[in-house]
Amino acid sequence: MEESSSSAIAESVGFNKRRAEGKDKNDGPRKNLQLKVRKLNPVNTISYVQILGTGMDTQDTTPSVLLFFDKQRFIFNAGEGLQRFCTEHKIKLSKIDHIFLSRVCSETAGGLPGLLLTLAGMGEEGMSVNVWGPSDLKYLVNAMKSFIPNAAMVHARSFGPPVDSSGATDELFVPINDEVVKISAVLLRPRYSKVSKTTKEGSSKLDDSLVGVNHLEKKKSAERMQSTAEFALKPGDLAVVYICELPEIKGKFDPKKAAALGLRPGPKCRELQLGNSVQSDHQDIMVHPGDVLGPSVPGPIVLIVDCPTPSHLQELSSIHSLTPYYSDPSEQSKEMCKKVDCVIHLSPASVMCTTEYHQWMSRFGEVQHVMAGHQLKNVEIPILKSSARIATRLNYLCPQFFPLPGFWSLPQLKSLPSVSKGPSEFSLPASCQVITAENLLKFHLRPYAQLGLDRSGIPEVTSRPKIIEDLITEIPEIVDASEHITQLLHHGNNIANGGSMILQANNVVIEEPWLHETALPSCLEGITREDMEIVLLGTGSSQPSKYRNVTSIFINLFSKGSILLDCGEGTLGQLKRRFGIEGADEAVKGLRCIWISHIHADHHTGIARILALRRDLLNETPHEPLVVVGPRQLKIFLDAYQKLEDLDMQFLDCRQTTEASLKTFESGENKDVNGSVGVQNDQKDGSNLFAKGSHMESYWKRPGSPADASAAFPLLAMLKRVLREAGLEALISFPVIHCPQAYGVVLKAADRTNSIGKKIPGWKIVYSGDTRPCPELVAASHEATVLIHEATFEDGMVEEAIARNHSTTQEAIEVGDAAGAYRIILTHFSQRYPKIPVFDETHMHKTSIAFDMMSVNLADLPMLPRVLPYLKLLFRDEMIVDESDDVNVATAAAI
Repeated sequence: MEESSSSAIAESVGFNKRRAEGKDKNDGPRKNLQLKVRKLNPVNTISYVQILGTGMDTQDTTPSVLLFFDKQRFIFNAGEGLQRFCTEHKIKLSKIDHIFLSRVCSETAGGLPGLLLTLAGMGEEGMSVNVWGPSDLKYLVNAMKSFIPNAAMVHARSFGPPVDSSGATDELFVPINDEVVKISAVLLRPRYSKVSKTTKEGSSKLDDSLVGVNHLEKKKSAERMQSTAEFALKPGDLAVVYICELPEIKGKFDPKKAAALGLRPGPKCRELQLGNSVQSDHQDIMVHPGDVLGPSVPGPIVLIVDCPTPSHLQELSSIHSLTPYYSDPSEQSKEMCKKVDCVIHLSPASVMCTTEYHQWMSRFGEVQHVMAGHQLKNVEIPILKSSARIATRLNYLCPQFFPLPGFWSLPQLKSLPSVSKGPSEFSLPASCQVITAENLLKFHLRPYAQLGLDRSGIPEVTSRPKIIEDLITEIPEIVDASEHITQLLHHGNNIANGGSMILQANNVVIEEPWLHETALPSCLEGITREDMEIVLLGTGSSQPSKYRNVTSIFINLFSKGSILLDCGEGTLGQLKRRFGIEGADEAVKGLRCIWISHIHADHHTGIARILALRRDLLNETPHEPLVVVGPRQLKIFLDAYQKLEDLDMQFLDCRQTTEASLKTFESGENKDVNGSVGVQNDQKDGSNLFAKGSHMESYWKRPGSPADASAAFPLLAMLKRVLREAGLEALISFPVIHCPQAYGVVLKAADRTNSIGKKIPGWKIVYSGDTRPCPELVAASHEATVLIHEATFEDGMVEEAIARNHSTTQEAIEVGDAAGAYRIILTHFSQRYPKIPVFDETHMHKTSIAFDMMSVNLADLPMLPRVLPYLKLLFRDEMIVDESDDVNVATAAAI
């Protein structure tokens, strides 16, 4: 019966063979996109800087800053979650011309790959954007080229000395200088206090050699030589202070003066206002702008400062390129001073709260300081309001499966030893105007009459009680529904199964799906709430949206650690929303393994941030590198990225964790893990996906792609030990039909013995990755406790599913039925279904729809399908709307 079901799926379900063989145009190289140049508007009636609050509620990344002009947009930093934030607040990403990075690391650039893919997918030809950063930007660009098919659109521009140099950085670079804005970059490098004997001697010799040179120049040269001897740059060391200067504002035109100089009203008056001299109409003289214009007003100046460590602060305090911008430059005249209007601080609290930083801030005089570097005030406020609202409503309906987000109250946060004090506790001179940044806070630059802060766009804070009050007003029946779910979950074993009526309130009747319940799997006998929990961190496809983040599944093994299955952008932020700031740190420290299904951006671009945080959290604790299992393309990305920052990981190719390869490893008969055994077994199982002579076989057997046996076997031994310590028997990868090197995975728990000595089999979780239905997946899912299956499209979009090598809802359920899976969780929904996907309830007898932050404990599996009708009630009035009105979703992220 099972063989016939598998055969039927193999015969009846088509797939995009060209894409599976690596020939699809979406996976091939694209032509080099021409850089789009916008027509500038020198007048610029509107200009402002604005805080894009990415990461401020979860502290997982650096906030971004938008510099807005009529015809141009500049973004400073593109951390994870930037796209979700912009989608939430209708900030058009299509208008971005330049992206500047204050540092090159996962914290500041984790959202850049996804953003570039989105920008490239807009319109038929796509559009390109300039990316600017210090010299180590090249490492990030090289890493992204390993998986961004249209990497040619990345017009990367770097500035500063080579990363392996030890030269001075007291230089000012000017990447942008046009009639609209001048953007300068001042490089900061860490300055270590330890100075060698050689350095001191060199400084003394330098002092003796500078006879006749003025004191200031002597001081500069001595400092540079000392700095040179102290250290050499490493990738990731450089930080940048950006200076944004608008052109001066011309004085008001005086028509009486123009008439007195013989000018008629008309085009010549306009030329004078633009700064050009003209010939008088009635007199034989040239009329200059200064003859008819009032005094000019200097253009506004904004500084964006990222000083990541105290070592960088030493450089910041002494760098001479910033001297003209201080209010009281000690070694130059007042006339040379440029007045700064606003300083936006991205520096962390550990730096901003120091006396040295305060002293540096006070040098600007009467300036508006905006503190945007993870301020406590903002931790209580969810940035993604739409997602938080959905999570709150789901929690009210069914707290068992939808726990409250793990946000802390301000008093709780201040009690934590790891949390620094906030900006309200700064001790600064009264002349320093300090404000804590909030989401969408603006500082107006033009028109000049509005120069200053604008709070009008800051979103209102909506409390949980208000959200629940609105929900009950909208759907009164939800009160009874919530109570009934609580009864079901508490007394599930005493309630009859079948199609019985379960709720009748306010003349609305809801029926259960057909629960033709099979017997409880033996693996769930005596299960406790501390055995395993599946946390769906991201349940959308392609790109992040308001309501759904991209794919990531957190397998919580509680005291035994955890495993991540896929790790899309924003995974760390989702962990912090689910478990709280401290809880997420503990979860990251407890990771046993990260497994990646394939190298499309929505499945892996959050991995660098997770690995970097784990490295930092365990820095002073003895530990082993984390095992990362993924397709070999992922290793290319990680190897390239590790030149930028150490990720403290060991890589294992998915092919080395297939069932055939693992048997070879365990038997020790053949130390050559080259995939050939796996290919033979796949052919015996009836699959033609890797048949001899096919294009996919050439991908599978490419020479040199798997690690040598000498490297693979120790890593397999390490993985086996790590899994055993986590209470797992096996992690097995298997090929699926999506793109080259796409996999699904099986997690099998070790058998256990109960109190009377009875042997109880371990549970089995299967995750499909992205795939068409295929026999390999059915075989791997045989009698799975839970099958987590992608269901990108609704049932009526089979042709689209085939074209994209994805599955429909019904196809996913049929795979689970054919495999005899006990429970099916559908995920990876197209973003054309913003809140809840389309589904036919008659097929859902053992199935559930996934939502972000949904947490499914093994102990609650029997009751999982019973929640479905209530979810339909909760979203009964929701329309199916494609919220990405300015993005070609399918092209943007190569789903």
